[in-house]
Amino acid sequence: MSKQLTLEEIQNFEGKYPKQLWYLFLVEMWERFCFYGMRGVLTIFMVDQLFLSEKDSNLKYGAIQAFVYAFTFVGGIFADKILGFKRSLTFGAILMIAGNGLIAIDPHQFFYFGIALTIIGTGFFKPNISSMVGELYKDGDARRDAGFGMFYSGINIGALLGGALCVWLGKSHSWNLAFLAAAIVMVIGIIVFLATKRHLGPIGNSPIEHLPKTKKVTREVLVYVGALLCIPLIFIMIHNTSYTDMFMYVIGPLALLYFFFMLFKEKDKAVRQQLIAALTLILFSILFFAIFEQAGGSLALFANNNLHHNLLGVNIDPNVVNNGANSLFVIIFSPLLGLVWLAMAKKKIEPNTVVKFGLGFLLLAGAYYIFFCTRFFADADGKTLLGIFTLAYLAVTLGELCLSPIGLSMITKLSPKHLGGMMMGLWFLASAYGQYVAGLLGANMSSPDDNASLMDKLLGYTAGYHQLAIYSVIAGVTIILLSPFIKKLMHGVN
Repeated sequence: MSKQLTLEEIQNFEGKYPKQLWYLFLVEMWERFCFYGMRGVLTIFMVDQLFLSEKDSNLKYGAIQAFVYAFTFVGGIFADKILGFKRSLTFGAILMIAGNGLIAIDPHQFFYFGIALTIIGTGFFKPNISSMVGELYKDGDARRDAGFGMFYSGINIGALLGGALCVWLGKSHSWNLAFLAAAIVMVIGIIVFLATKRHLGPIGNSPIEHLPKTKKVTREVLVYVGALLCIPLIFIMIHNTSYTDMFMYVIGPLALLYFFFMLFKEKDKAVRQQLIAALTLILFSILFFAIFEQAGGSLALFANNNLHHNLLGVNIDPNVVNNGANSLFVIIFSPLLGLVWLAMAKKKIEPNTVVKFGLGFLLLAGAYYIFFCTRFFADADGKTLLGIFTLAYLAVTLGELCLSPIGLSMITKLSPKHLGGMMMGLWFLASAYGQYVAGLLGANMSSPDDNASLMDKLLGYTAGYHQLAIYSVIAGVTIILLSPFIKKLMHGVN
């Protein structure tokens, strides 16, 4: 049996990227295929196949996505304390395969049961792979941001493929095939992980490896059983979104209480201030994701109803564009934006991380103003230009690239190792609240009358996008003004 790599050997890599980064983004690529494939079809499926109103579909979409991200907080804690990142990821992948496979058998009968399984599975999978990427680098390694940028760009290949393929399969062929595709790619992902995890050495191992085997196995089994017992609870809360409201009112304050409990236990003042800086960025990200994540809710329905099928002379389903344009632009522009930051850094004019957060909001504001402007290109039937819609997604993507990959990297840099999973979980919990608010915003934009004309729907949605543009401007300016104070708390972390 070959000797296990040490953490020092992994972190002392030559070149720009460690080889383990490629293995991890191959695994995450297939999870993103599954996640974005499902995200893009949920509201359309619920309206067209489950015969829900657009308002109810937006609310249920927000609830489903919120639970996905809320469980990443739970998954992060259990990975930190009991399972370790490797076992947590494997368990999550198995549940995601089972959930999507169940829906593929009968999308109408098993939809909510399958979704409950995928929610729990994603919660155990999602935060841990990003945490493992962070551990590939030593503290202060200047190559970390480039690594996260490449990781973020690479996994969007999966998002692009899943976003386009699942919409095409569901709308043009069979919803069974759309959900089956999501299950199959997760099987590929877990096979890749199991085949390459030996290259991760001690990264992601269980923190309780030192305990007697009986104790260790008992604790792990209790986590698995506890997770499975949550299935009926999630099933009920997705069915009745008023229960989702109650859950969201409770889980956030509890998470903050846990954060502050761990904060006050921390003896190092600099570390405490860094954690407060991280929490500030996390709280701002809630609004960003609430606006950004209209993609799977109101924008999916807007694309389904109010857009022509013509983009630069090519006939294309607008939902394929809605579900794939962001990922395509990330793949193209993530490396280019990285070069821009490097060029600015050489001239000593690169904005700091906090200012980049603010720029992300300002670009998002521009995007939603373009979404609003689609109303000026509409015909008498309430259908507007797909090209203008796509242009807005370019601005959305540039805003995302200023915030999301940098945010992931920043959380790993500002968090002490023993709290890495919790802080990554908090980052994704902020996404949960963003998704939850996204559902509420989308529901408020939708017409209360299911028989409303396409023009009425277009005017309702675009008026909502105008409001979101205003919120984004306010948030962006506020962050930029606060940036000197937040930077001080970060103690030199860039």
